[in-house]
This record gives sequence, structure tokens and C-alpha cells, in this order.
Amino acid sequence: MIQQNFQGPARARALGFYGAVVAGGVAVGQAAGGLLVSAGLFGSGWRSVFLVNVPIGVLLLAVAPRTLPADRPRGAAPLDLPGLLVLSAAVSLFVLPLVLGHDLGWPAWTFAALICSALLGAVFVAVERRVAAGGGHPLLSVSALRAPGLRPAAAVLMLAMCTWGGFLFTTTLHLQGGLGLSPLRSGLAFVPCVAAFALVGLTWQRLPAGWAVRVVPAGPAVTGVAYLFLGPTAGGGVAYALVTALVGLGLGVMSIIMTVGLAHVPIADAADASGLLLTVMQLGLVVGVSTVGTVFFGLAGDGGATRHAEHGTGWVLAALALCAAATALLLIRASRPASAPGSAVTTAGRATKSGDGEPVLARGSGGADR
Repeated sequence: MIQQNFQGPARARALGFYGAVVAGGVAVGQAAGGLLVSAGLFGSGWRSVFLVNVPIGVLLLAVAPRTLPADRPRGAAPLDLPGLLVLSAAVSLFVLPLVLGHDLGWPAWTFAALICSALLGAVFVAVERRVAAGGGHPLLSVSALRAPGLRPAAAVLMLAMCTWGGFLFTTTLHLQGGLGLSPLRSGLAFVPCVAAFALVGLTWQRLPAGWAVRVVPAGPAVTGVAYLFLGPTAGGGVAYALVTALVGLGLGVMSIIMTVGLAHVPIADAADASGLLLTVMQLGLVVGVSTVGTVFFGLAGDGGATRHAEHGTGWVLAALALCAAATALLLIRASRPASAPGSAVTTAGRATKSGDGEPVLARGSGGADR
């Protein structure tokens, strides 16, 4: 929706607000969930956290039709049923063993499911190519995947969200199990982190033109360094709050990554590309919670020594963040080509118009984005 209704710098601002709202939702959700758990409504315990979704969902159902722009009329495209079935099976076989594997002791079927998921992923690509070659409407546009920067952006976002999910999960366990904080206080402990996240999302458009792309690798790198200090500062206090703030500051570049990754995507493929990025972000959260959580539980042991576990998980999170930083270098390289006609490219700075009226990046004599 942002891709189709905003252009040029306005789209960058919209994506920045989107990232800030996501970060704010984490803070509000953690605090609200902690408040509900602490209140123990009707003796429901932790189950009361699901009440958060009900009033928000009802409010959105009432407000959305009155505030969101109507979809542009388009011809009805037939559903890509084969692609939908294959993709659903691939995602299910990927997520299910990650969610259940630790509690079940990682039986053989979990690894078999992951292998089958990878195979079905390859089958999905083949099915989509066949549908596109036959003149049909694939579930994921093949042309969207060819857009410069989209694939490296998806990889960076998945790695970044992997660390984010693992960090939120293990830190919550440490704050409540190791430091003995209440659910409400542990939720409020994330405020410095998400505030820094939101700060980057709301202000990065003010960077000098062309800098936005170049600072992307610095974000995961800063986060990776911060993760290394989770263990040494695991006792809590101001130092721990500063470390979590640095984590949020580095991960705040995710709104920049989304902007750059979608920059060269044709408007016709905007929905497919946006859906791809959101899907890999959700999968990254699942992978982070399962893998980093497994490391955390293994290090904590039966005695629940979460401070010791924070040291080990900090190193794992740092390694993943540095992989994201390295992958971001590929994103910079891929974002250099000029956009194709019909694509919408946004930067923190100026935009010019292509022949068909769509904004594209202005190019300097040295080939750098201006």
C-alpha cells in the first residue's frame, strides 16, 4: 500500500513512520502484556495477553475503511493454486520443527521436515516460473525477484529479524528468570531499545542525499558489537539499558533497507515484493526464537543460570548481526544501477522523474546516488 500510494521522499517518510510504529508496537505490546499478566484477570495468568489483540483488531476494522485509500481497480487474476499449496507446505514444514523441536528434543522428523521444506522451496520456484511462462499470474512475480537490491535486502532483513527475535525472547527470559523482574517491569525494560529503533526510523530521511544506502551496513555492525556486551552487563542497570538501546539503534536501519530493497521494483510488482519482505521478516523471527532460544536454554541448563547464557547467546547474536552487515554490502552494490522505467526509487534526498513520471535516483558523474 505504501509502494502504490506514496512516491519519492514521501515514500521514504512513510516507510520510516512504518518502522517507528512497528518499534512502538513492540514497546506497547511488551508493557501491555506484562500489565495483563501481572493483573491476572479472571485467574487466566499468561493467557490474558491474547486480550491485547481483540480491542486493537476491532478498532482497526472500524477505522480502516474510513481512512485507508481504496484499492485501484484491477482485473481479477486467477488464483495460483499450485503455487499457494506448495508454498504453504514449504513454510509449514519450515516453521513447525523450529517451533516444536526444542521441547521435543529435536527428533529425526524435525530435520526431515526442514530438508523437505528446502526441496519444496525449489519446487515452488519451478512452479512459479512455469505459471509465468504459460502467461498465468504466479503467486510471486518472477520479475519482482529480478529487481536490483530486492534479494539482498530480503537476506539482510531475515538475518536482522533473526537477531531481533532471538534478542527479545532470550532477554525476556533473563529479565524475568535471572533478574526476577515482573512481567510489567521486564516489558518496560525494552523502552530504550525500541525508542532508539523508532528514532532512526523517523530521522534517517534527514541524512545527506546518498548516505542512507551507505549507512545500512553500519546498523547491523553496531548491533553486533552491542550484542557482545549483553553478557558483561547482564546484571542490569544503566549499562544494560545502554546496550539494549544500541541494539535498537542499529536495527533501526531496517526501514532504510526496506526502502532501498523496494526502490527498483516496478509498481505492478509492489505488492509481491512487499509481501516477500514481510514474509522473510516473519520467518526470521521464528528462526531467531528457535535457534538462539535453543542455545540460551542449553547454556542456562537446569539451574537457570541466565547470566551465563547471556554471554553465549550474545556471541551467537553478534555473529548473525555481522553476517547481516556483510550481506548489506551486497545491497549497496545492487542498489547502484539506475532504475528501470516504471519503477519507483526513493532515497533520503532528492528524486528526479523518469520519462513516464516515476521518480528515479539522480546520478552523479561518479555513479554515486545523489
